[in-house]
Amino acid sequence: MESRFLKELDRLRMIILEMAARTETALEKSAKAFFERDVELAEEVIRGDDAINRLEVDVDRLSLRLLALEQPMARDLRFIVGCMRIAVELERIADLAVNVARRGVFMSRRPPLPPNASLEQLATTALDMLRTVIDSFVRQNADEAREVCQMDDTADDLNVKVLKSLLDHMVKEAPAVERSVQTIIVSRCLERVADQTTNIAESVIFMVLGVNIKHHCE
Repeated sequence: MESRFLKELDRLRMIILEMAARTETALEKSAKAFFERDVELAEEVIRGDDAINRLEVDVDRLSLRLLALEQPMARDLRFIVGCMRIAVELERIADLAVNVARRGVFMSRRPPLPPNASLEQLATTALDMLRTVIDSFVRQNADEAREVCQMDDTADDLNVKVLKSLLDHMVKEAPAVERSVQTIIVSRCLERVADQTTNIAESVIFMVLGVNIKHHCE
C-alpha cells in the first residue's frame, strides 16, 4: 500500500509538472504573439487553455482521493495540499496568458504603438519568475522560492512605469487611447502573473518547511 501511495504522489507531481510546462509555454507564446503581432501564435495560446483546465481537474481529483483514502501526514500531507494550491495558481496564470493573447489579436489589426521597453521587461520578469518557481518546486528548494518573492517588487515597479508612459501617450495622442488601454490591460495581466507566481512560491515554502507564509512571502 505504501508503494502504491508513493506512486500516486509521483503521478500527482508529474501532472503538476505537465501543467506548469504548458502554462510556461502559454505565457511565453502570448507575450511573443503580442509583441510580434502574431495572430496565429495568439490563437494557439487560446486553443491550448482547455488542456490546462483539464489538468487542474485531474490534480483536484487525484489530490482529494489521496486525502480521503490514504490520510497522509506531515510532509506528504503538505505536498498534496500544496499541489492543489499550485494547480489553482497555474490555471489562473494560463488564463492571464489567454488575456494577453486576445489583446495581441486586437492590437495586430491596428497601427502599432511605440515600443515600450518597460512592458517588454515586465514580460521577461514575469516569465523568469514563473520558470524560477517551477524549478523551486522540482527541486523542493525554499531558498529559490524566496527569490521569486523578492522579484515581485520589480514587476510592480515595471507595471507602474508602463502605466505612466501610456497615460502620457494618451494625453498626447488621442487616437491611441483604445490601443493604450488594451496595452495597460496586458501590463496588468503580466503583473498579476508575477503575483500568482509569488503565491506558488509560498506553497513551495509551505511544502518544504511546513511554514505558512501566505500573504507574507518574504
